[in-house]
Amino acid sequence: MIMIDPRAIIDPSAKIGENVEIGPWTIIGPDVEIGDDCVIASHVVLKGPTKMGRNNRIYQFSSVGEDTPDLKYQGERTSLTIGDNNVIREGVTIHRGTVQDRAETVIGNHNLLMAYAHVGHDSVLGDHCIMVNNAALAGHVVLGDWAILGGYALVHQYCKLGAHSFLGMGAAVGKDVPAYVTVTGNPAEAKGVNVEGLKRRGFSSDAISDIRRAYKVIYRQGLTTEEALARLDELAEKTPEITLLSDSIRQSSRGIVR
Repeated sequence: MIMIDPRAIIDPSAKIGENVEIGPWTIIGPDVEIGDDCVIASHVVLKGPTKMGRNNRIYQFSSVGEDTPDLKYQGERTSLTIGDNNVIREGVTIHRGTVQDRAETVIGNHNLLMAYAHVGHDSVLGDHCIMVNNAALAGHVVLGDWAILGGYALVHQYCKLGAHSFLGMGAAVGKDVPAYVTVTGNPAEAKGVNVEGLKRRGFSSDAISDIRRAYKVIYRQGLTTEEALARLDELAEKTPEITLLSDSIRQSSRGIVR
């Protein structure tokens, strides 16, 4: 069963899965594919090319799959891909990619984008990420799994946020954030390890203690990045979870938040 309000406007080329609900005054354009069990509320604009998985929910006044305002964009065919089980709350904006980068914006699975959050062109969200109200990603940003952005947090273009990282309310990030690290402030500064998040996700107390020890190696011992990474590799022999931290630093292209 497909439940489409008669006041919605659906392009004939759009592909709608089973058990999909679409509310009044929503506009769904061409080249849009919506998977099974999705709920699209009223007053949503959904443009393509966009492919959405199953069991997603988009709330009212969101604009999903719109052209990017990046001045390089000249109408090329670029896309948005959304996985499964995502919640996109009121007024969220998500832009498609640009051909100068990956030509695709990607939202993984089980993400929560709260009211008025923004995902810029060519950005990539992993799984289980949370963007609290008014958090914003510039273009080309990458979020690792379980990353959390507090309200009004801002991320500069091309930055990478490692898995399990946490941005405090109003943080302004201009460099990469390593996995597990909490940052706050404008400009953002590293404040410690996202201990509460790791506890909630089932990390052992021993693993958390070793991750905190690794954090001190990076931020408290006055080592160069190369020296700190060598020490982290030694710690990872006992605690494999530290490899995620060292990898996020090695993959940094902008330098890490200090």
